[in-house]
Amino acid sequence: MATAQATHKDPSELKDVPGWFWPLDQVLFSWFLERQEARGTRGDLLELGAYMGKSAILLGHHLQDGESLTVCDLFGTEPPDEANRAELARSYSSLTRQAFERNYLAFHDTLPTIVQAPSSAIVDEVEPGTCRFVHIDASHLYEHVQGDIGAARDLLLPDGIVVLDDFRTEHTPGVAVAAWEAVLNRGLRPVCLSSQKLYGTWGDPEPVQEELLAALRGRDDCGVHVEWAAGHRLIRARAKAQGMRPPSLPSARRPAATGADRGPGAAPSGAPAGAARPLTPRARARRLALDLLPPVVTRAVRRYRAAQRAGVR
Repeated sequence: MATAQATHKDPSELKDVPGWFWPLDQVLFSWFLERQEARGTRGDLLELGAYMGKSAILLGHHLQDGESLTVCDLFGTEPPDEANRAELARSYSSLTRQAFERNYLAFHDTLPTIVQAPSSAIVDEVEPGTCRFVHIDASHLYEHVQGDIGAARDLLLPDGIVVLDDFRTEHTPGVAVAAWEAVLNRGLRPVCLSSQKLYGTWGDPEPVQEELLAALRGRDDCGVHVEWAAGHRLIRARAKAQGMRPPSLPSARRPAATGADRGPGAAPSGAPAGAARPLTPRARARRLALDLLPPVVTRAVRRYRAAQRAGVR
């Protein structure tokens, strides 16, 4: 079987990058990020689960001075449990970090910060209350998604946006359960729904919903419906039959180079951006212990540690 490296071609446009990041969601990502920028909101960007980098590339185009993008993915690292191992083998067996890096560096000068680990590790790598936008597209297993949502709540700014992928896809019922549980019991407020993703906030959704409705109703390639469920206003957006125009994004900057291309003695890929953070033996042991604990205990430990970092007693 051919390796990912042998079959990989450097992309020239975002559409050349493999992945399921449809034009509607590209439009919504860009709209939310640009709204934050126009309002002077500053904060870091975070993606849990990167696949080949399609959505990360778009996120990277929206970084403001002083902000950072962090991407967390296993990239072939041993998953923390048997169910996750089976999921990875079934759906993402061709994913490699090198393919992600090549794709990303085709559009950007430096890599994002890369955390090559289970998504449960992200609370040890990103400070609480520092992110304005979090995209969750890692494991589809209920226990993992539930933990990712809890991490997003801790890491986001009060009015930050979280995006949950595959919340209503046939083969991902665990995501649906975790997503709607968060809406009903964990304070998550839906802002809008696309065919693939739920966009929400733990802040007040009304102002952003009003602006979004006006923006989407001004487009001729998007259908918009408003519904109510369990006291929540739900904006449903869908691309019309003729297809939706993706946002205008810069084309690839140049052929990408990976660590392997640079030759022996070269700096690791993305070293100027502080890409991969090596773990100390103590940190590795702590992470392994948390991965082996039952999810309910792990979440309690992480909440306690997040509160300590934030100065809350």
